Amino acid sequence: MLHSIVHTLKMVKIWFLLSSILVGLLSAGLVECIGVNWGTMATHQLPPKTVVQMLQANGINKVKLFDAAQNTMNALAGSGIEVMVAIPNDQLASMTSYKRAKQWVSRNVTRFNFNGVNIKYVAVGNEPFLPSYNGSFLNTTLPALQNIQNALNEAGVGDNIKATVPLNADVYSSPDNNQVPSSGRFRADISGLMSEIVQFLNRNNAPFSINIYPFLSLYGSEGFPIDYAFFDGGSTVIDNDITYTNVFDANFDTLVSSLRAVGLGNMPILVGEVGWPTDGNKDANLGYAERFYTGLLKRVAAKQGTPLRPGNIEIYLFGLIDEDAKSIAPGNFERHWGIFRYDGQPKFPMDLSGQGQKRYLTAAKNVEYLPTEWCVFNPNARDLSKLGDNINYACTFSDCTSLGYGSSCNNLDAQSNASYAFNMYFQAENQAYMSCSFGGLAMRTKQNLSQGSCSFIIQISSSYSSEPSSLVTLSIVAVFAFFLV
Repeated sequence: MLHSIVHTLKMVKIWFLLSSILVGLLSAGLVECIGVNWGTMATHQLPPKTVVQMLQANGINKVKLFDAAQNTMNALAGSGIEVMVAIPNDQLASMTSYKRAKQWVSRNVTRFNFNGVNIKYVAVGNEPFLPSYNGSFLNTTLPALQNIQNALNEAGVGDNIKATVPLNADVYSSPDNNQVPSSGRFRADISGLMSEIVQFLNRNNAPFSINIYPFLSLYGSEGFPIDYAFFDGGSTVIDNDITYTNVFDANFDTLVSSLRAVGLGNMPILVGEVGWPTDGNKDANLGYAERFYTGLLKRVAAKQGTPLRPGNIEIYLFGLIDEDAKSIAPGNFERHWGIFRYDGQPKFPMDLSGQGQKRYLTAAKNVEYLPTEWCVFNPNARDLSKLGDNINYACTFSDCTSLGYGSSCNNLDAQSNASYAFNMYFQAENQAYMSCSFGGLAMRTKQNLSQGSCSFIIQISSSYSSEPSSLVTLSIVAVFAFFLV
């Protein structure tokens, strides 16, 4: 009898194990061509293990990083998730030394590879040829790429791990007046350099990595037809016998034409970044983001490809989680690219299968928050002469981008506007006592003032959060508050 019970328990255990493996395989298969960009420029970060669990729960088996931080890599160990690690732009110069490149590969690739991290790519820099960099990385990117790939080869992992350079779509264009994909060529000022990079990637069987943002096409051109930014619109562009119905296809095929022009029209291409922001601009909202992703994922699931490159396209959605500490120089929307909120909650129903299976995003588990408390405008405050200065201060050291024109909190009244700014600073400072004063203009409350689409957040508590509430910061706050009183 006892033997029978033990045998039954073993069979049940095996059944559950096989079921888990089968579910994992089916889930991974649904999004086999889809990865995500995991950025960490946030004042409060979800613990890496929580993020990895969230990736696994959603069947996401590819992730692109912007560094090779040890806590992130450790969390990915044993997960089976394919990883693209990265070398930031400010380290490219040091990678022109082959000795330094070998050291970087040893420290950030082979060490973690042996420890169970499934590294597939090394991103050498990030959009290093943007005109805004004024040529800072023109002389270092190719040598760094060559040294990293050669170091991977020497380490014996070059057959499985490839170095590539994630590039912005402005490295190519259609120079004629027709602006059609078939006339695509690499940018004139870097055409020689791009040809060398492409040739090197091809010799090492590495993919060309490109970032394509239909949102930025819309944002950057007032006359851009909005339907052309999506996959279900009515706008078209005719190129010989091809009709383009969306800017993603046209942009991708402009790259294909540019590669054809240097004799490598068939080399593999991966889309390193593609997505739609959800706040910080009139066209950055949940409705447009859901529309964009629905169309994109449907096409990926159907393996539709583009007119010049039909079939599978490997893509990495940008991005995974909102990052409230990113630079807003390009626009306020920069902090709102995540398909998840800052706390790992899905922003909208998103079916990664692209097949109408209603397999919607799953939220992060066991997220810890700060106490349920907000900092708001004090209605009993009498001297409001310094209110503007205090709001500006709060927004300088926290994220107030949702207050901008066309954004989710754009319609708040004056007092609510102040409350939003004060609360964002209060949460960024881990609800520190001195962070809700502002010369008597602010007060703590247990009442949530969220309204409509505007959310007054409670920040997460995480051991991996940056610590803005240091003694130095508190001293600055105290001094500043003294002068504002």
